[in-house]
Amino acid sequence: MSLDLARLCSILQTPVPEPASALGATPILGVSTLKLAGAGDLCFAERDDQEQEVLASAATVTLVPESFTQLSERILVRCPKPREAFFRIAALFVPESELRGIHPTAVVHPTADIGADVALGAHAVIAAGAQLGERSRIGPGCYIGPGVTIGRDCVIEANATIQWGCQLGERCIVHSGAVIGGDGFGFRWDGQGHRKIPQIGRVVIEDDCDVGCNSCVDRATLGETRIRRGTKIDNLVQVAHNTDIGAHVILVSQCGVAGSSTLGSGVVVAGQVAISDHLSVGAGARIGGQSGVTKDVPPGATLFGTPARPMKEAMRELAALSQLPGLLKEIRRQSREIEELRRRLDALSDDESLREGNPSAPASPGWPEARG
Repeated sequence: MSLDLARLCSILQTPVPEPASALGATPILGVSTLKLAGAGDLCFAERDDQEQEVLASAATVTLVPESFTQLSERILVRCPKPREAFFRIAALFVPESELRGIHPTAVVHPTADIGADVALGAHAVIAAGAQLGERSRIGPGCYIGPGVTIGRDCVIEANATIQWGCQLGERCIVHSGAVIGGDGFGFRWDGQGHRKIPQIGRVVIEDDCDVGCNSCVDRATLGETRIRRGTKIDNLVQVAHNTDIGAHVILVSQCGVAGSSTLGSGVVVAGQVAISDHLSVGAGARIGGQSGVTKDVPPGATLFGTPARPMKEAMRELAALSQLPGLLKEIRRQSREIEELRRRLDALSDDESLREGNPSAPASPGWPEARG
């Protein structure tokens, strides 16, 4: 893949930078960061104060804000939103999938329905009654269980598993090692042992969702576990049975949502967050990393800590906690002073008692003689 400057500017609908000789520059062969770029790379700078970073970079072309300083020794393409423009171009450099057609070692049940232009990698298994939409790609070693439905233009990466009866919409990506439709964690105690509760529901994942590497979305006990449109699930995430994850939710790595909880649209759950079962997290809520959510969360709330509480409250508590060592030191100092004062008062009390019994005795050294 290569891209000349004129084509780049045409795609971004921006003016070709002067001087015109820039058109003869090295073609754009890749994308990178300012720091790591080499000849042939495209980079971007978001801020006007990044002039020195741009000068120090070896990038061939840099996307910059329209107000960026003119640097005659650098090829700068000016655009309103350099970051967005950069990732638009970066998408052109994503390598195309090597999967083409159906590999001879793939196992396809005769009753499976394989759409047009579907690609199946080596040792992929497509079970009875599965339906694969047009142009979907199933990577090597994948297992697509009985009755699974996968929509058009989906990508199921190597060694992912989609168990029986689950449903994926269109343009979904399931990354390597993910498991969709494993049994929910359901057991009952009968007095002697934990007996398994049959998990006979399914998982429904709507259009444009991503499920990260080694993440698990468990099937429902009854009914369905649902991941709604546009939700993005990071690596190593656990979504338990009968949960309902709203549209355009973000679940960051190592977080877990326990059974029968509901997350509204646009919720962002940071890394290592634990959400207890049968809870409701309102639309647009934000949960900070490593928090423990133990009760319902109102829409739009920003929470942090364990148990999760409003962010400002949690920050004040942490600020106070940071002062604890100094406060303990001060308390110990004050305790020593109080103990010394008590000792001296006890000594004074004993001395006064002796003087009352012997009026001719002199006053204690270091203390003023009583008058009156």
